[in-house]
Amino acid sequence: MVGRNLRLAGCLCFLLAAFCFLLGPGAFAQDAGPADQPGPTGTPAESADSDSPPAMFPHPETDRIWISGQANFISQWHPGFHSPYSGKNSLSAEAQDATSHVLTLFTGLRLTNTSEIICDVQETGGHGLGEALGVAGFLNLDVVRNPTLSKAPYVARLMWHQIIPLSHQPVSSPRSAYSLFSQLPERRIELRFGKFSLADFFDLNTYGTDSNFQFMNWTVDNNGAYDYAADTRGYTFAAMAEYHHNRHVIVRFAEALMPKVANGIHLDADLSRARAENVELELHGKVMPKQEGVLRLLTYVNHANMGDYQTAIDNFLAGLTPIPEITAHPLQTTVKYGFGANFEQPLNSWIGVFGRWGWDEGEHESYAYTEVDSTAEIGVGASGKRWGRKFDRAGLVYVSNGISRDHQEYLALGGYGFLLGDGRLNYGRENIVETYYTLHAWRGFYPSFGFQYVDHPGYNRDRGPVFAPTLRLHMEF
Repeated sequence: MVGRNLRLAGCLCFLLAAFCFLLGPGAFAQDAGPADQPGPTGTPAESADSDSPPAMFPHPETDRIWISGQANFISQWHPGFHSPYSGKNSLSAEAQDATSHVLTLFTGLRLTNTSEIICDVQETGGHGLGEALGVAGFLNLDVVRNPTLSKAPYVARLMWHQIIPLSHQPVSSPRSAYSLFSQLPERRIELRFGKFSLADFFDLNTYGTDSNFQFMNWTVDNNGAYDYAADTRGYTFAAMAEYHHNRHVIVRFAEALMPKVANGIHLDADLSRARAENVELELHGKVMPKQEGVLRLLTYVNHANMGDYQTAIDNFLAGLTPIPEITAHPLQTTVKYGFGANFEQPLNSWIGVFGRWGWDEGEHESYAYTEVDSTAEIGVGASGKRWGRKFDRAGLVYVSNGISRDHQEYLALGGYGFLLGDGRLNYGRENIVETYYTLHAWRGFYPSFGFQYVDHPGYNRDRGPVFAPTLRLHMEF
């Protein structure tokens, strides 16, 4: 009943906003100017235009504290689709709908000109289609992948942020919920320690990172082959160092805790047994006149109690297990590694292209994010500046995901991962198209609609395709 009420409220809000928008440009006309971009992972960022605030209420004018909030409601539906068989981890072929919500309170306190504390509290609820099973590039990034978790609010981020100046040349810095400083030394080291998500700082992209305003698919907003260390909710304890040589070259490194089991809520604090190293090089430069692009190169190495697909297959063929069991092994430490690339290139002041590529070794089980061993993505993102609505956003993207031969055979023989398993497999790459439009209706009120098309869900040619319309209501406070 609650889910139906939320969906109804979201639909009514969206239709009201769309009706007002269609009354004419004058009803909600916005000044032409550079579109505001959110902070990392959609964190609230201060607007450069005080006449068009992107939040419901103005934020405190002092730069010593930060208090803001977000509410994100996503409602999705898919009609029935072709499926001659299914397994316990399959997306249901029957028509279904689901609604999720994420509520976040962002707080921060700047202690000195070089140090601050960030603390965010979050509450999540609702469900994803099929409880987020059966599709590697799942349709809703906001969904918590374990529906049995407590619905009580929890501390999502609690971190210390320290600046070590290496030059006296100041540069302006847009304040956000993850960094309260309005000015920083051009050359510097930034240290962060505590609880946060690696996706808050790694593999970001201006056009495809944020499920609050932009795309919603797991493997669009993040690199699907980046099996980054995280608990079920997407957070970990980590230490991160970021070196800013200048505004064109940035290097970041993080050491993070891994979960004790695949997609587990509990993290392993024994660094000699389980840990993750993450390195990213970020380069800014111009390949087009007057338009600065960004290239990010990523690598990671995970150490954890991960199973080996070929070993699980051999044990099954030898009659040691009834089906291939990736978890049927003694406590051990194995190593998984991968690489990623991420680019964004503005074409003019209102539209740009972006893309990602990712690969991991595919011998050891998918453990923390999703079941993808290779991915390629290309898309376009735009602001509404071109039609006089600078805070509106729109995008279109195509992503193709794949898995290794060992992973394919494991699923084909009836094995189950933490997300996938149809009981058998006729392998094909999982190909996804997503589009969205986000309307800035008034202050911090952002209704949007979108569509996703998934061919070969769960890498299975025998099932699908899946078509999923989406309604989203985002509010900034």
